Amino acid sequence: MDTSKPAVTSGNLQAARQLYAALRAQDPGAVLSALTPQFRGIVSEGMPAGLGGTYDGRETMLRDCLARVFAVIDLRPAPAEYLPVSADRMIVLGRYEGTARTTGRPLSAAFAHILRFADGRVSELAQITDTARWHDALAQ
Repeated sequence: MDTSKPAVTSGNLQAARQLYAALRAQDPGAVLSALTPQFRGIVSEGMPAGLGGTYDGRETMLRDCLARVFAVIDLRPAPAEYLPVSADRMIVLGRYEGTARTTGRPLSAAFAHILRFADGRVSELAQITDTARWHDALAQ
């Protein structure tokens, strides 16, 4: 039985780190640069404000999901572990930390992101998170 870990290219690890730096900075241009044009985002069902679902295209993800999140939460995703799955896929474990802009309540929610890569950029991100913590932070 082969128990070796699948290799993740250093380019893919760099692409993942670039994405998280762009998200922490809430920099739209940097986010777009980190994603392939055909990017697909899969956001946990049950997210507040109807954010859960699938977003096809990096501009759609930025406009219809991330910009809406950044408008209501000063969000700082903090990846803790980058776990290889295959040459073009990894799981990233971490926490969302932030403060809701309207309520002042803190957000601290664990996440698991399943990332796929193509052409040195992130081509897909599937999110798993504790959506109840998001609702608690945003509750009026």
